[in-house]
Amino acid sequence: MSGQRPFREYPGQEYNDFPVPPDFAEKTEFVFARMMYPDGYGGFGFRRRSADWREGYTNWTNDYPRSDRHLMVALRRLTRIHNRSVEQPVNLEDGGDVFNYPLLYMVRAGLARLTEEQSDKLREYLARGGFLIADDIWGDDEFENFRETIERVVPGHPIVEVTDADPAFHTVYDLDHRFQISGQWSLRSGVPYLNGGVVPHWRGIYDDQKRLQVAVWVNNDTGDSWEWADAPEYPERYSALGIRLAVNYVTYAMTH
Repeated sequence: MSGQRPFREYPGQEYNDFPVPPDFAEKTEFVFARMMYPDGYGGFGFRRRSADWREGYTNWTNDYPRSDRHLMVALRRLTRIHNRSVEQPVNLEDGGDVFNYPLLYMVRAGLARLTEEQSDKLREYLARGGFLIADDIWGDDEFENFRETIERVVPGHPIVEVTDADPAFHTVYDLDHRFQISGQWSLRSGVPYLNGGVVPHWRGIYDDQKRLQVAVWVNNDTGDSWEWADAPEYPERYSALGIRLAVNYVTYAMTH
């Protein structure tokens, strides 16, 4: 889209030198937008208290940019969506820039605390038809933190379980049978969950027209399933499900 800001990249929690594809500036119909946000809660992670979230390093950069770019390779191979090979970090404070993107991805969503201005902008984005994926939320405390945050954005719209029959699970792949997507960290610990988050959930928020507008992926590390899709030691079944979920939800956001 012509109104989008040029590609930009920030230092990540895990990567500072991941290669930029040669076609990074290609004009495409879809750009994967990663939502920038200020940290507000505790929890596990790489949080640097002295870092300015507007300059990278903080929790919104978890898995970034490797997971995003791997996912974009998969999206090109598995769909006919014309997508850019690189992501775009999007700051809700950058005027109307967010309205150029049909989907926002928010990682470690249970650790964010949006300002009133950011909450208002996100509410307007969703009201205009935008779609939000909130991922990598582990345990009851992080879920409650996210619930409090999103209630300020869309008050009166509860988070509910997305049923197997929902179109989001059937736009491209039929995903009636799902399982917890654990992160690469589980290979070291031998424990497939964090913060007591034993049971995986695919929850969501619907608008007044019964359209899913916020996906809330709880006790799943879907971003890791994209990030480590090319690592032989990482279980293929996690990446297979994580990529299929993303393909379905991107397609849903583009068509509903």
